[in-house]
Amino acid sequence: MSENEQLNMQLISGIAAFEGKNFTVAVQTLSPLADQGDPEAQYRVAIMAQNGLGMTVNELLAFKYMKSAAESGMAPAQHGLGFMYKVGECVTQNSSKAAEWFRKSAEQGMAGSQTTLAMMYEQGDGVEKDAEEARRWYRLAGFDEV
Repeated sequence: MSENEQLNMQLISGIAAFEGKNFTVAVQTLSPLADQGDPEAQYRVAIMAQNGLGMTVNELLAFKYMKSAAESGMAPAQHGLGFMYKVGECVTQNSSKAAEWFRKSAEQGMAGSQTTLAMMYEQGDGVEKDAEEARRWYRLAGFDEV
């Protein structure tokens, strides 16, 4: 088995542990891959570090890995980073940065990001208030009556 195949098996095993809520095993399995720059591993380790699942809460680690996974183009991580900025969790609250990350995720079709971005345009939160842009994002998220 090649090294690449071994790393892929390790990733699959770690994700399975994460999905099965066996966070201690997930942390042990995914942390080395996250350290090596794997976005899937980084995203899940970030969630565990953010919420203290299988490890002590570590906001710096959570932000570092969520940001790295988001920068790799991973839509769920972009949404997660947007959320961190929106509510000021693991990082200083910044609605305009939140909007930037929600937009990146929304443009990849993440309905949660589309809805959040629509609300931000509706309220003028981190973006200039724009009812038409809010309606556009609501429609993309699947809301017909807006």
